[in-house]
Amino acid sequence: MNELCWDKQFALEQAAEDAELLQELIDIFKSSYKADLRLLEEGLGEEGGADKVCRAAHSMKGAAASLGIQGIQRLALAIEEESRRGVLDTARSSLAALHALGEKLDKL
Repeated sequence: MNELCWDKQFALEQAAEDAELLQELIDIFKSSYKADLRLLEEGLGEEGGADKVCRAAHSMKGAAASLGIQGIQRLALAIEEESRRGVLDTARSSLAALHALGEKLDKL
């Protein structure tokens, strides 16, 4: 879980100290993360896919930030910033890490 750098207390505060609501939000995030990861991979496989990669990374970043999942937030931010300039090196080199973080996320 350490790779996620999850601030559970922050997330609980965001959910008004409601653990059940927090779990619902986490479950929604898990689903959106998988969808965003698929979009990011599609963008990497397309000519001129930097915009798709950027949108997917932006979505990941915002959702992760709202739940205090700083590991995903930081990585998605780096991918978003670079892909905004049309460069996909970080996205390509981070794909395995994104999948590993997704596996950690599934355990929340």
